[in-house]
Amino acid sequence: FDGEEMAALVETALDFTLTAGRFAEAFERQFADFIGVRHSLLVGSGSSANLLALMALADPVWGARQLRRGDEVVTVAAGFPTTVAPILQYGAVPVFVDVALPDGNLDVSQLEAALSERTRAVMVAHTLGFPFDLTAVGAFCRRHDLWLIEDNCDALGAEWRTETGWRRTGSFGDLATSSFYPAHQMTTGEGGAVYTDDDRMAAVLRSLRDWGRDCLCRPGEDNRCGCRFGRQDGELPFGYDHKYVYARLGYNLKVTEMQAAVGLAQLRKLPQLIERRRQYHARLTGRMADLGDRVLLSTCRTGGRPSPFGFLMTCKEGISRGTLAARLEARGIQTRPLFAGNLLRQPCFAALRPGVDYRVAGPLTQTDRILRDSCWVGVYPGLSEEEFAYEEAVLYETVAGY
Repeated sequence: FDGEEMAALVETALDFTLTAGRFAEAFERQFADFIGVRHSLLVGSGSSANLLALMALADPVWGARQLRRGDEVVTVAAGFPTTVAPILQYGAVPVFVDVALPDGNLDVSQLEAALSERTRAVMVAHTLGFPFDLTAVGAFCRRHDLWLIEDNCDALGAEWRTETGWRRTGSFGDLATSSFYPAHQMTTGEGGAVYTDDDRMAAVLRSLRDWGRDCLCRPGEDNRCGCRFGRQDGELPFGYDHKYVYARLGYNLKVTEMQAAVGLAQLRKLPQLIERRRQYHARLTGRMADLGDRVLLSTCRTGGRPSPFGFLMTCKEGISRGTLAARLEARGIQTRPLFAGNLLRQPCFAALRPGVDYRVAGPLTQTDRILRDSCWVGVYPGLSEEEFAYEEAVLYETVAGY
């Protein structure tokens, strides 16, 4: 970030429009254009976006396709917990399939084995900015009439090749989500987005985000529908103020103008930020290429172009992930595990009942390997050449000298 974001914050302070306004509207339009969809909605975080996306599938407007409590959603256990949490919080049943190395993404060969008569959706993330196989997953969802939610929080700007050319991840699913937490490809501080190409889905999302109300007026706006006091809604008195008619049990997941203003400035920089991440990731891959006997390096699946969130390494036999991470940290290079590693082994799953609250479709062999052996380092585009050269050298020396 630089003075552009700071100036945008000052402008919102002088406007003193505290809730979402003109900056939020502009961001939603421009972000949807960047992804290649018709609609995007700003929300308070990537986790809020995942909650909103899952709950949108539970709306009665979808008829026979409505996600109901007890229905199943195919997902993975290797990743961030808020991809899975909304499934459980609603009362649906996550069905876990294993991932594949080296990229840590969904193992598409296991999809058919995960299917049951209760399967209604697939909700899965693109791991650390590397796209999962959207061709295979998309075909699986179409074949079985399933919803697809792309958790795009770690992969903003990644692409997948289609018959007509490259498309950005997030434009393939019925819905997709992004996070704008500071570690991601762009930031609004706290913040996120949920997006879709479907007009009806966008209306459901907006209602759920904005308290569940039926009215589409923005804050401070009146009578967009033209019949604020002239409708009959359910059992309410005729002419009840449409701004206070609630069609759903919703939330308040909106953002402030300050976040949106920072996001607009970041969005203008986003292509160059993504390109810098790609360059740094490629440099680390090249530098570490001769250490394949020690660590397995993440590579992108055929048909994908990543937007790297980090540089993933999986230790081979004889190399301890904990020891490697400690040695890197001692020299000032921070490391992270692949988030939950295996979510089923986290304390939050201790009280859940296997086969009832969740289902596991086959052994999670690679998921457990990630839990035990994988870690990653950053490819932050704000690193100077000197800082990145230090990271590159320390990483190589530490792994080579293990």
